[in-house]
Amino acid sequence: MTLEEKLAQLGSVWMGAGGDDGGVAPMQDLFFSHDGPSLDELIKCGMGQLTRVFGTRPVTPAEGMRALAALQARVMAASRFGIPAVAHEECLTGFAAWTATIFPTPLAWGASFDPALVRDMARGIGAAMHAVGVHQGLAPVLDVTRDPRWGRTEETIGEDPYLVGSIGTGYVQGLQAAGVQATLKHFAAYSASRAGRNMAPVSMGPRELADVILPPFEMAIRLGGARSVMPSYVDIDGVPASADPELLGALLRDQLGFDGLVVSDYYAVSFLELQHAVAADPAGAATLALAAGIDVELPTVRCYGDPLRSAVEDGDVAMKVVDRAVARVLRQKFELGMLDPGWSPIPDDTAPDGAHIDLDPPAQRALARRLAEESVVLLAND
Repeated sequence: MTLEEKLAQLGSVWMGAGGDDGGVAPMQDLFFSHDGPSLDELIKCGMGQLTRVFGTRPVTPAEGMRALAALQARVMAASRFGIPAVAHEECLTGFAAWTATIFPTPLAWGASFDPALVRDMARGIGAAMHAVGVHQGLAPVLDVTRDPRWGRTEETIGEDPYLVGSIGTGYVQGLQAAGVQATLKHFAAYSASRAGRNMAPVSMGPRELADVILPPFEMAIRLGGARSVMPSYVDIDGVPASADPELLGALLRDQLGFDGLVVSDYYAVSFLELQHAVAADPAGAATLALAAGIDVELPTVRCYGDPLRSAVEDGDVAMKVVDRAVARVLRQKFELGMLDPGWSPIPDDTAPDGAHIDLDPPAQRALARRLAEESVVLLAND
């Protein structure tokens, strides 16, 4: 591969970020522009991931499946290697697509104390995503609740590390049993920000981090076999997670044994420049993030494109660091069967026109009801 072809595998493209979709990520309006490069320009050397093609638009499952398949065909035809892109979607309380079953919040999963039931739920979520051609889900959230004022508390499973790890591991096992890779987030300590303020710094020592924050991630990796991890927006003791080689290398990979793919949280690489101020420009942000261990920039390419190419050509980034990330991206695609001869963006068990795709079958609704019922906690008041 040429340098440009390698860097293309480390990027992503978001086709549903503008228009009526509204903002679904911090500072999204700052990054998205209708005046940016065309799709043909963005994918001319290939592409690593496709960001939320279903998005927040009310498209039918068949329409979404056909749109995703057409986009994959364009990606494969545009470059000389014909490598497809990994399509990811949100899936915390169900596949985040119109008409898909909505399941109870993760707080209810924890209140059920039933990892097997959560595993069944996640298997159903994964089956719906797989049916329309999605490969990676941005869930589960393994942040241990530390302060109920934190605005994303409803996305957490609870405040007990073992409970969070047990339930989260069940989710990972279920989703990946359906052929969709799970993404553990947010590594690490996102929920422990000062005063419960989202994205605020974290003041935490190594013992508390090891005893409270890390166990759910270790369980989901060692017992659940999770294949993807998303770092946190925050900095821990002054070091941004997205630029911390000790956190993403020595701890995540060497100590916890993770050997999968690390994807950035949305715009987190850019935030190294624009919020954390540890980089002077996009090239500096890309240099720090790639060296730390972030393999793919989500949701769109800003730092891992031309800025990273310039950093490599200037000698600021070694080619072996680029190759390390590219190898992890290609391994993920290999594991998903996307490099097999004759691979199709339309799953074998799905009709080419997407007819009869049902993202909300009666069995899934019954499962959602059962989980809701098991989450009810009765308190005795003597």
